[in-house]
Amino acid sequence: MTRPPQPLPRLYRWRTNLLQAPLFFLWTSACGTLSLLVSLIEKNGRIQHHIARLWARGGIFLSGSRLTIRGAENLHKHPVAVYAANHTSYMDTPVIFAALPFQFRILAKKELWPIPFIGWHLNRSGQLPIDTVNTHATLSSLGAAVRALRAGMPLFVFPEGSRTPTGDLQTFLSGAAFLSIRAQVPLIPIALSGVYDLLPIHTRHFYPCQLTLTVGEPIATEGMTIRQADELTARLRTTIDAMRTPAMRESLSPSVP
Repeated sequence: MTRPPQPLPRLYRWRTNLLQAPLFFLWTSACGTLSLLVSLIEKNGRIQHHIARLWARGGIFLSGSRLTIRGAENLHKHPVAVYAANHTSYMDTPVIFAALPFQFRILAKKELWPIPFIGWHLNRSGQLPIDTVNTHATLSSLGAAVRALRAGMPLFVFPEGSRTPTGDLQTFLSGAAFLSIRAQVPLIPIALSGVYDLLPIHTRHFYPCQLTLTVGEPIATEGMTIRQADELTARLRTTIDAMRTPAMRESLSPSVP
C-alpha cells in the first residue's frame, strides 16, 4: 500500500516543522514528566493511565487527524485479554492509548529501556521489555507477561514486532498467541487504518487523515495448547487483514480539521 497523494504536501511539511512537531514535543514532555512524578507516589498506575490517555488524545488532535473507533463493545467483553494490532506508524501508540479505556501493559523491545526519558517512563509505568534476539531471554520475558495476565492485567502486543515500511501487513510473530494460550485468556484482534498515511515510516511529517481503529470479536483460547500457537497466529493475521481493508478505503481521503 502506498500513501495517497496529498493536496498540499509542502503546506503539511511546513505546518509540521513550525507548529505541530514543536507542540507535540512539548505536550509529550509535559505529560511524560507529570507521569514520572505521579509514579513516585502511585502504586496502581491508575492516574498514570489517565495521563497517558490525555497525552494520546492531545497528540492525535495536534496531528490534525480524527479517530473513529469501531467495535468498541468488544473491549468490554473480557476483563483480561491479549490485544494485538498491526504496527504501521509511531502514531500507533497514541491511537491505542486513546482507544483502550482501561489499564493495560505493552510488550515492547528491551532496546527502548536504555533511552533517557522514554526508558524511564516505560519502567516506571510497568511496561514489559522483551528480548527479541536472545531466545532464552525471550521466553523469560514472555513468562513475566503471562504472570501479569494471570494477575489480572490486560496486555497489548504488536505481533509484527516493528513498523511496516510499506503499509502492508508483515509476518506475525507468535508471541501474542503464545501469551493468550499460556494464560488461557482471549486474543482480541485490532486493526489500525489510516495511521500509516498520517506518519509513514519514511517521513517525519504529519499528513492528516481519518484514523480508524477496529476491534474484532475475541478469539477464545480455552483448551488450546502451545502447539497451536502458529495456527492461532495465522488466524489472527487473517482476521486483522480482513478487518482493516474496509476501513482503509475510507481513510484514503485526508481530512484537515
